[in-house]
Amino acid sequence: MRPTPTLGKAPAFFLGLIAAIAATSPALTQAAQPEASSTPSASPSATQIVFSEKTLVDLKQLRQGALASDYALKQVAHLANNIGPRLTGSIQAANAVEYVAGEMKALGCDVQLEKVMVPHWVRGIETAELTQFPGQAPGTAQKIVLCALGGSVATLPEGINADTICVRDFEELKSVPREKVNGKIVLFNHSFDKQMATQGRGGDAYGQAVVYRSDGPVAAAKLGAVACLIRSVGGADYRIPHTGQTNYKDGVPKIPAAAVTSEDADLIAYLAAQGETRMHLVLTPQTLPDVESANVIADIKGGEHPEQIVIVSGHLDSWDLATGAIDDGAGVAVAMETAHLIEQLHLKPKRTIRMIAWMNEENGSRGSKQYEKDHASEFANHFAVNETDGGAGHPIGLNLKTTPEVKKMFEPIAKILEEIGAGSLSLSEHVGADTEPMEKAGVPAFSPMQDSRFYFNYHHTPADTLDKIVPRELQENAAVVTVAAYAFANAEQSLPR
Repeated sequence: MRPTPTLGKAPAFFLGLIAAIAATSPALTQAAQPEASSTPSASPSATQIVFSEKTLVDLKQLRQGALASDYALKQVAHLANNIGPRLTGSIQAANAVEYVAGEMKALGCDVQLEKVMVPHWVRGIETAELTQFPGQAPGTAQKIVLCALGGSVATLPEGINADTICVRDFEELKSVPREKVNGKIVLFNHSFDKQMATQGRGGDAYGQAVVYRSDGPVAAAKLGAVACLIRSVGGADYRIPHTGQTNYKDGVPKIPAAAVTSEDADLIAYLAAQGETRMHLVLTPQTLPDVESANVIADIKGGEHPEQIVIVSGHLDSWDLATGAIDDGAGVAVAMETAHLIEQLHLKPKRTIRMIAWMNEENGSRGSKQYEKDHASEFANHFAVNETDGGAGHPIGLNLKTTPEVKKMFEPIAKILEEIGAGSLSLSEHVGADTEPMEKAGVPAFSPMQDSRFYFNYHHTPADTLDKIVPRELQENAAVVTVAAYAFANAEQSLPR
C-alpha cells in the first residue's frame, strides 16, 4: 500500500464507531419503478427506489455466505505461503498472476490478462554498523538493522564510510549549514505517531511520516549528503525495519536510501548528539529492465446492463520482506470471494461485476495507469469501484467516495451490515490508489472501513505474514465488499455522480 503523504488510506476507526446510521427510508424499499436513464450518471427522482425486495434478500444471503465461507482465507493463504513475496518483476509475481487467473476461470468468470510493463528492482546485500561513536570500546562496533528503500541506488560494493548527522524533519535539515551535511549520511528521525494510530487514525499518522521515505533522499542529496536513512515508518517494535518506495528527482544526485528500525534510529540520534558517529553502510540493490506483467481482469457479465461495470479489487504485488498477507493478499482474496459467492449462490447481477487483481501498486502504480489508458473511454459506464487495501481488520462499515445522496440511498445496505457490526457509512476523500483515476472521473467508489489500529505495525515489514489475519475478520470484510458490490450492481436505476 502506498498512501499519499497528505492523506492516510486507513479509515478513522473510532470516528466510524460513533457514526450514526439514519433510519431506513420506506421509499427505498417500495416496488421498483422504471429507470429514468440507462447511463450511470443520471440522478434518480425522489419517488424512485434504489433496491428491490429481491435484491435485499439476495444481499442477506451474500452476507451469510461470506461469514460461512473459507474461500478467501484459502486464497490469501496460497498467495502468502505457497507463492510468497510478490514484488513486481519477480517470478512470484508472475506466478500469482497465473494463479488468480486460473482460480477465476474455474469459477466461470470471463478472464483477461491485460498487459502491464512493470519495474524490476531487486534487493541485494544491506548491512550497516557504527564503526566510531562516543564511549566506544577499542575494537568494537554496533550493528544497525535496516533495509533498502524501494528503488534505491546502490553504494559502491565496498560500501560507504561516513559520519552521520541526525535531524527530525525537513525544517531542521534546512537549518543545518551545507558544509555540515556535505559528505555525511543523513538520518531523518521522524517518529510515527503511535498514539494517533491507537485512536484509529493510523492512516493520518502514516501520511505524516511517509513523506520522509519518499522525499528524504532528495532533500539530503541537495545538500551534498552521500546517503539517506529514515526512521522506519510504522508502529512496529522489536527492531523490525519497514520498506517502501522512495522517489528521486531529475537533476538531483541519486543517493543510497534505507530505513533503520525505530530502536536503531534512537541509538544513532543518542550517539550523534554526543559527538562524532561514523557508519559503514553497504547496499547493493539493482534496477533491472522492465518486465511484462498483467492486471488480472475477471468479469461476471451483467444480465441487463453488461456494459456497466462494478469493480471489486485488491493489488496483487507486495513488498519483498514478507509474504504480503495483509498488504494486499487480503484485498485480492476478498475480491475473489465476491466472485466466488455470487457464482456459488447462482445470483445474476444486473450489471457486470469485475474482479481486478492490480499489478504494481507498491512501486509505480503502473497497473492502474495502464487500466486508465486502456479503459478511460469506458469510465462513463463504470458504475462503482472498490479497492480493499487496508489489511483485514474488523470492518465497521463502508467508506464512500461519492455524493451525500448515494450515502443516503445506501442506508438499507448499512442496515443489512449492522448485524456484523459494519453498519456505518462515511463519506471519504479517497478510497484506493489503484481506483484513483476512476475516482477523479467521478465514479462512485467504496471500501471497507476497517480497524486500522494495528495495521501499521506490520505493513511493509518482515512481519506481514498470514498469522496476522484473523479468519473471522477476513470473512467480515468479504461480507462488506460483496454486499456493497452486489448492491451497486443491482441498483434499480443510475446513481448521481
